[in-house]
Amino acid sequence: MERLSDISNIKAILSRHGFTFSRSLGQNFLINPSVCPKMAAASGAGKGVGVIEIGPGIGVLTCELAKLADKVVAIELDKRLLPVLNETLSEYNNIKIINDDALKVDFKSLIEREFPDMPVYICANLPYYITSPVIMRLLESKLNVGSITVMVQKEAALRLCAAVGTRQSSSITVAVNYYAQAEMLFGVSAGSFLPAPKVDSAVIRLNINKTPPVRVDDEAFFFKIIQSAFGQRRKTVLNSISFGLGIDKPKLSEVLKSSGIPENYRAEQLTLENFSDIANILSEQKR
Repeated sequence: MERLSDISNIKAILSRHGFTFSRSLGQNFLINPSVCPKMAAASGAGKGVGVIEIGPGIGVLTCELAKLADKVVAIELDKRLLPVLNETLSEYNNIKIINDDALKVDFKSLIEREFPDMPVYICANLPYYITSPVIMRLLESKLNVGSITVMVQKEAALRLCAAVGTRQSSSITVAVNYYAQAEMLFGVSAGSFLPAPKVDSAVIRLNINKTPPVRVDDEAFFFKIIQSAFGQRRKTVLNSISFGLGIDKPKLSEVLKSSGIPENYRAEQLTLENFSDIANILSEQKR
């Protein structure tokens, strides 16, 4: 909707509803008219498709998704935005707004209820402070969705899309690669938002793996290994995993040796296969 990319119109709408931005909720609304159509087109939205949007704000992206998809369910935490969205989305009859916290929503039930027999995709302009928790919650829920397209802080995007086993990788890089294939789509400048944040953003897409790329016997333990390895990333994995999980160094040293992992390697040097090997061997030894 053209009027939602005009700053004066946006300010007038927000003023009419007495809305003020909340720092605690990390609210930065998209105003660049070229970003949302590109993001919606990349999300998988289309004929016969349902889309879940997280954090619609004033509905700029929601409009673009509604033009492409059969149905859009948008989850908005801030109830002050509900009357704003009722106004900005009034011409669309395929949008449903749910006032709830994305960190508490039962997405499996939502998909079963709102999108029966329909392929589903997720699209979100995430507040920076909940980027990792929301992404991990969506991935760990193992939802039947095609992909998750999100706009995040550029630094976070680089970390999420980094190759496992490189200096840019982190614990969330490894976790994301277990569940999906991360793809950097395009950058978004800070000036594309109202109010403008201090950093640039980027849009990425997580293409969900139908099956994990590695065999893991105990997923919970596998992720504990990853967390402990990166918990002291300046130390070797021998020291960090031993300290983090209370595993004897001689025992862990043998595990690393049998997996072909040098003892002086740090977490950022390990591959997804390396992490699964360590976790599976230690899991077997616990039985």
